[in-house]
Amino acid sequence: MAMLWKFMRVAKYSKTALAPKVKVRGIPTHSRHSSSKSVPSDFAANTPCSNTVELLGKAYPQDDYSNVTEKILSKVGKNLHNKKHHPLWLIKEQVKDHFYKQYIGRRGTPLFSVYDGLSPVVTIQQNFDSLLIPQNHASRRKEDNYYLNRDHMLRAHTSAHQWDLIHSGLDAFLAVGDVYRRDTIDNTHYPVFHQMEGVRLFSCHELFSNIKDGEGLQLFEQGHRTAHKQECHTMEAVRLVEFNLKQVLTKLMTHIFGDGLQVRWVNCYFPFTHPSFEMEINFRGEWLEVLGCGVMEQQLVNSAGAQDKIGWAFGLGLERLAMILYDIPDIRLFWSEDERFLKQFIVPHIWQKIKFQPLSRYPPLINDISFWLPSETYSKNDFYDLARTIGGDLIEKVVLVDEFTHPKTKKVSHCYRIIYRHPERTLTQDEVHRIHQAIEESAVRELGVEGRF
Repeated sequence: MAMLWKFMRVAKYSKTALAPKVKVRGIPTHSRHSSSKSVPSDFAANTPCSNTVELLGKAYPQDDYSNVTEKILSKVGKNLHNKKHHPLWLIKEQVKDHFYKQYIGRRGTPLFSVYDGLSPVVTIQQNFDSLLIPQNHASRRKEDNYYLNRDHMLRAHTSAHQWDLIHSGLDAFLAVGDVYRRDTIDNTHYPVFHQMEGVRLFSCHELFSNIKDGEGLQLFEQGHRTAHKQECHTMEAVRLVEFNLKQVLTKLMTHIFGDGLQVRWVNCYFPFTHPSFEMEINFRGEWLEVLGCGVMEQQLVNSAGAQDKIGWAFGLGLERLAMILYDIPDIRLFWSEDERFLKQFIVPHIWQKIKFQPLSRYPPLINDISFWLPSETYSKNDFYDLARTIGGDLIEKVVLVDEFTHPKTKKVSHCYRIIYRHPERTLTQDEVHRIHQAIEESAVRELGVEGRF
């Protein structure tokens, strides 16, 4: 969920593929308790032609899986969640403050440690394999992720760090960072957004110590997997872990949104938790999904070296919480450098109530684009990515409004409606026409479509 607010020349973003070599100057981020450094993400010009991309001080050879664009790479290292007084920083600090004060370890220090400077470049093993996501799972598709090559990618979720942090000996932690997914274009979706991961592991003593006659209870058994538990877990252990998880998250949401908040849980499926739930809150009369969570797959926990423990995990989107809490209507605003937006969040303390005051609402300009699809390999996300690369944050929304199959040739035609709107000024028909024409030309050149312009 990232945006540039300056209007950029169409020529600069006329291609979706990476230049032969893209270099990002900066330093790698490091795992440190509650600390991180932003990495400058400006690109070096006129670099020698080669088949590599340099990012955060490392070189990654490109191959047939490489699909990350310059537009996306320009967001790496921005770390909005660590930018003081930014709304995403405020949300992150509120969650941290709650966990630090609510959960204290045996030595009087916070039980949960926080990692908000982990590198967004991860391996396929970290992002998928370590989480037990099957090889044929839809979440691995090129159409949905940004791959540097077959071995490395920009993380699609902060869950990519679960295994490593558990393997390092941690039992309770929060991991925060920017994540990257190819997605649709509207006011609630953006290819870069920010997540917070939470994990808590329990030993047998920790889970049952406050339970009457709990001495005889066990974490594990040789049982059967059901809709309510894994085959290796006892029902008593699962119920306690599930209760603790829901209690922790309900307290967190109530602390952020206020007393009297209604919460409900919806059963769902995640590959690396079972059972799994989505949390919805009733805010101003509307039920809104805010996070996903569940009991961690024991195979994951065991492989990370914590065989004698059972635990839970959750993931929440910072933008989602901030948009609800502050009533921010458009996800692009998080990347605004407009002082009218940023100054609204400069407050004396993180719990200050803020009511976002909308910037002037400039009128939209709407253009349609129609073309014949090249083959069955075409993906809508390819077109969304191309449009976003060229039009940047001047594009508010792209929606497929018509799909037609020719009765004789069986060729398929798509018609997309592109809504252009600048958040800080009125766009002219002339500049929108230039951008729209560049999208048409690039769609033919890069995607192989046959224009119906």
